[in-house]
Amino acid sequence: MGFAKSKSSRIVGCLTRRSFLGTSCAAIASPHVGFAQQVPLPDRFLPQLVNTRRRDWTTGSVHVIPDDYFLYLMLDEGLAIRYGVGIGREGLYEAGTFTVARKAEWPWWRPTNAMIRREPEKYERYKNGLKGGPDNPLGARALYLYDDAGRDTFLRIHGTNEPHTIGSAASNGCARLTNEHVKDLYERVEIGAQVHLYPKGARV
Repeated sequence: MGFAKSKSSRIVGCLTRRSFLGTSCAAIASPHVGFAQQVPLPDRFLPQLVNTRRRDWTTGSVHVIPDDYFLYLMLDEGLAIRYGVGIGREGLYEAGTFTVARKAEWPWWRPTNAMIRREPEKYERYKNGLKGGPDNPLGARALYLYDDAGRDTFLRIHGTNEPHTIGSAASNGCARLTNEHVKDLYERVEIGAQVHLYPKGARV
């Protein structure tokens, strides 16, 4: 999508209020513009520019609100691009603050040992990993979340080959977007960005 670049932010395609109002990239406010959907999603889960009114959420940070199934990428002056997401199912969603330490296109994937123990009939066959591609559960792009000590948490923000799961708690703990949407997010999020996964039931 042809978003204008903000001079005050290093985010690729970041919008300021002025550039949003003054250019054709205001089209992101219309949820149907710019993304070819393989599976129709409710309008609320399509990318759109919103005013969060949160001046304490810093430019470039990512915020996942599990009860609403929304992910916000903060721009300037409280503006954000909001995407619909799927989240971890009951008992597997993990709240916290993390750092994007790595990004990958069409990422390689291996289920965690815990996933193999929980559902060996589903994951044992992938114990040696699966190369990236349309059949890979991580989808088209992945952002790798690390903790404050620099350790991989095995949490990801990633695409999915199951777009019908957007707006539900269906994953093994990660946040997922459609492949079309995660490609857009991937280009905008920088290494070092802070990711906030809020607890379920939290008043944000």
